[in-house]
Parts: sequence; structure tokens; C-alpha cells
Amino acid sequence: MFPVELRGARAQTLMWAHEHEVEAAALQQLRNIAQLEWVHGVRVMPDVHLGKGATVGSVIAMKDAIAPAAVGVDIGCGMEAVRTSLTASDLPDNLRSLRSRIEAAVPVGFSTHQDPVNVNRLNAQVAGQRAAGTTLRAGWEKFWKAFGSLDSGVQALESKAHKQIGTLGSGNHFVELCLADDQSVWILLHSGSRNIGKELAERHMAVARKLPHNQNLVDRDLAVFLSRTSEMDAYRRDLNWAQEYAARNRAVMLALVCKAVRDEFGEHPVEFDEPISCHHNYVAEEIIDGMPMLVTRKGAVRAGAGDLALIPGSMGTRSYVVRGKGNPASFQSASHGAGRRMSRNAAKKQFTVKDLIAQTEGVESRKDAGVIDEIPAAYKDIDQVIAAQSDLVDIVATLRQVLCVKG
Repeated sequence: MFPVELRGARAQTLMWAHEHEVEAAALQQLRNIAQLEWVHGVRVMPDVHLGKGATVGSVIAMKDAIAPAAVGVDIGCGMEAVRTSLTASDLPDNLRSLRSRIEAAVPVGFSTHQDPVNVNRLNAQVAGQRAAGTTLRAGWEKFWKAFGSLDSGVQALESKAHKQIGTLGSGNHFVELCLADDQSVWILLHSGSRNIGKELAERHMAVARKLPHNQNLVDRDLAVFLSRTSEMDAYRRDLNWAQEYAARNRAVMLALVCKAVRDEFGEHPVEFDEPISCHHNYVAEEIIDGMPMLVTRKGAVRAGAGDLALIPGSMGTRSYVVRGKGNPASFQSASHGAGRRMSRNAAKKQFTVKDLIAQTEGVESRKDAGVIDEIPAAYKDIDQVIAAQSDLVDIVATLRQVLCVKG
């Protein structure tokens, strides 16, 4: 059944969704992207929806060029998950205490840590999480030393960037406790590069829009940088740093949540498997159709043969751990989640707190007006999204949320 080719696109655009299922504005946005002379091909995931400049759920292979909008402002946004040694029978009937403990450990929304997280101390506190020693501490000083080489406009933000490592943010970012089909307990979280990633992205987008070769684009938000230029070099320097920041942010956050879980269960020993981690807003150098390309994934994950990835649903449904099949037709990609089926404003107008309570029954979570825009009905059916990409991934585990923290 899939893929299907988008009509009216200059560069080949293959979709794992039918045109009638996708909003007209998103289809036009995809055609605008495919019109760019540097684009070799576009692949569209089943969670596709309208984005800023470039469509969410799109994978774009470009020759010697990158459109910053095809990465987005939350550079390096992605997922992290770990299976714990706990099972469903170990969980108390009421998870409110654990949610409060996690919320105390991980600042949400615009909040930061009062002081930067001490990764050396945190590493010792979560000993037993196999990736903690390598992910939290390795290269820490070298990474922060590189801050001084970033765009001059963000230099005043270094202190804030330090304090935002290990914080969640808001919107669709979350920390969850989930039960797998085998009743094992998983920790799952979603976050990105916080304010520093946004600042870097917006500064480079502004530079790109002013470049001469971008003046006649149908959409100036699709402005590109060209290889072997100082502007491209500067963008990729900052992009790579922000992608690493996002990965380190999630690693620290996961360690904080693991510690909170251990503290909550007291004398009951809790161990953690090696975490699964994946970006879904990023750039990679890959071989596409036998040629070197710069591949941007915005709301899409790499699904190379054997790659483990995470595809979350909404705060009241299910999420999936998947293994990529390496399908070259999709540029070895898969969806990054369920994808929104309505805007945040539309969700706030259509649904009430009563609706939210009903749709998140059985999940320990916020149930107030501040998160109505994240109500499950605002998202596409995650099971249909997974079914549409059966040629891209195999299901490893199905996770059902029992606790959800949102900003």
C-alpha cells in the first residue's frame, strides 16, 4: 500500500500516508520543499503535519545544502528510554508520590535547575545504570569548552544553558513510566536542546534568509546554506554542538529520573538496562541512492537495519520501541511519534478538562487546563501510524503509560 508518490512535486516525494489524510497546507509545504533545486528527494512519514517552513514528519536529502527549517528550532530533539528491573507488581496502586518526586528532580516548562547538575555526583548516585559513566561524564569539559566558539549572539546564555541541562521543557515533551507487554517497567522521556538550541537555530535561519541565492524562494522560511561557505560552516558547527547538548540533556534527565525511581522504592533494589536514545530533529551525512547527501530529519527517526528507535503516542495511549528494517525507499527512516491531527489552539477550543480526565484515565498525570493542548484526541491514532510503516520497522515492545510528567 505504501509508499505513494505526492502529485505535483518536482523532486520525488514518497509518502507513507495518503494525500486525503494530510492537511492541504502540509501538502503544499512538501511541494515547496521538493521544488528547491538542491533537493534530491523527500520522504514523508505517517505522522506528517504542518510545520514552520518545513513539514514535521519529513526526511529531506539535499546535495551540498541544508535548510535549517528542515531541522527545526529544537535542534536534536529526541527520545530516551530504559527498561528497569521493576515489574507491574512492584508498583504501588497510587503513583502520585513518584510523580511528585520526578517533578522535584526534573524542572519543567521554562524552569531551570538552581545550580548546574553535578554530573560526577549524579553518576555515582545512579551507579548500575550502565551508560551513566560514559554518557554523563565523557567529554564533559571538552563539550562545554566549545561553547566559546558558538555564535557570538549566544555567549551571554552559557550560564542558563548549564542550568537547563537535565530539564524537560514544555509542549509535547514528557517523562513517562510505562508498562510493556511482559509487564516490565520502562522509563521513557522526550526533550531537546532547550532554549540554547532555539536561539542558535533562529539566528542561523535569519542569516540564511538574507543570502542572495534565497531571495526568489517560494517560501523564505526554506532558505538554505550551501556547502563550502562560511555560513554553512558556522551553522554546522553550532548545529552539531546543539545536537550533542540535546543528547546530554536527555542523558542527565534520565539519570535524575532513575535516581528518583530508586529513591522512591527505597530498599527495593532497582537496576536499569542500557538506554535507547535517538534524535528526531537533526542532520546526518548519508549515502542516498549511491550518492553522498546531507539528510535532515524533522520529526523522523533513522530506521537503518537493526537500529533501535522510539515512537511515542500521546499521554493517554501507547508508545513503541521499534527496530529499523533499513528500507532504502524511506531513506532508512520512520516516524517520530503519532503526529498532531489538530493545532494546539484548536485542541484548547474543542476539549475541556473533563475530556482530558476521561482520555487519560488510569494515567497518573496533570489533568488541568494547562495541558489540554496535549490531550490524546489532538493526536493521530498511534496504532494506525505504526501500521502504516510496517515495511520500515518491526515492533520490539509496546509500552502503555501509567505515569506522565509534562511541563
